Amino acid sequence: MNSLTYMQLLRRNRPFRQLWLGQVVSELGNWFTFIAGLGLVRPVSGKSAAATTIMLLVRLAPFTLVAPFAGAFVDRWSRRTVMIASDLTRALVALALLLVTRPEDLWIAYLCTVLLSLFGAFFEAAKNAAVPNITGDADLLAGNALMWSSRFLLMSFGAALGGWTAAHFGYRVAFIFNAISFLISAYSVWLIPDQAIRSEELIGVRSEKKSSQSYWNDIRAGWAYIISHAPIATILGINILWATGGGAINLISDRLGGLVFAGERGVSGDSAVAALYFAAGLGLFVGMMFARRVGAHVELLGRTAGFIGWTLVAQGILFAGIGLMPSLVWACAILFFSRIILGVEFAVQETLLMRLVPDNLRGRVSTTDRACELLVWSFSTAIAGWSLRAITPRTLTIISGLLSATAGVVWLALFALKRVRLPQTSSKKAPPASR
Repeated sequence: MNSLTYMQLLRRNRPFRQLWLGQVVSELGNWFTFIAGLGLVRPVSGKSAAATTIMLLVRLAPFTLVAPFAGAFVDRWSRRTVMIASDLTRALVALALLLVTRPEDLWIAYLCTVLLSLFGAFFEAAKNAAVPNITGDADLLAGNALMWSSRFLLMSFGAALGGWTAAHFGYRVAFIFNAISFLISAYSVWLIPDQAIRSEELIGVRSEKKSSQSYWNDIRAGWAYIISHAPIATILGINILWATGGGAINLISDRLGGLVFAGERGVSGDSAVAALYFAAGLGLFVGMMFARRVGAHVELLGRTAGFIGWTLVAQGILFAGIGLMPSLVWACAILFFSRIILGVEFAVQETLLMRLVPDNLRGRVSTTDRACELLVWSFSTAIAGWSLRAITPRTLTIISGLLSATAGVVWLALFALKRVRLPQTSSKKAPPASR
């Protein structure tokens, strides 16, 4: 496969470079705010597990509810305009978090998190649908891997810097930085020509679709396409199954870091949580960096399906092992290796999904995938929070890891029984990613 290297892609493809730069800055700000938000809610609520669970749910649930509509929306309208408007709106909302100072103000934190999630759904739908058009088919795996690896690396450094900033300068600085990052992202996207983001044939029919078809019909068309194409339905299905266990990761990180490992060697709760996020993000980044070569090699051998299944099994077993680790250092190390494996799988699977779906449906299908996964993720978080009344965070970690591994078992079984097959043109073109 003649694909550009990561550096060649950034140097030669200006629209991709602008989109990537915008994501780098805004993602750094996002993780600043996420860690600072959790850290703020913890003392304000008296370290309540319920308050933390609510904070995580209001971050996930709104995205789940609005994502299908957002996907249909960006398949009709200018994806560039949607991304810019989303960034500008999120900049204003991020500043409103500065108003949270007392337990009575927790509703403001919840409301701002809801709004950031809602507008983030539109940005993500537009960005994910635009990437294949910006990179072209040959460089799609490299583009996906670079976008997601950068995102996960920023999850590491954003979480670490967010925890450090919160501990040394307070939460307000993190919220202000996030607002500024959205403005920089909006400017970066503004520099991209609209023609580079959408295929030419769709530009011509966009105005006709606006008036002739409702959004509900658009959403139904997306679902009809998913149901009628077994490989796509299977990808969505195993992502949902993975989320039954993997969806508890944020709550597990908060409970393990904020309570179980807090105070170990003088490490604060915020710093321990940030360390776990750093390990997870760095592992995903490293996995994504390997994804371009590993994915191309696996595709060349015709082993894409088997690779996806076995990596899902391996990452789940490793994640379960975190619950047995005696210290924060060991927990971070095992989490790091489990995320490397997941990162490679993620890139291979996402690219596969993007190649299987035509541009005029890509926004709807990709957001439906994320919405279904995050819906289960939300339920997983809620059930995990409730279960902590009866089990320890360590036990929850073991259960969650084993549940996420079942996604790989089911995937392997479906292909072994020949219930699902990848189209020859896709299995020999390039691998995917999604989680």
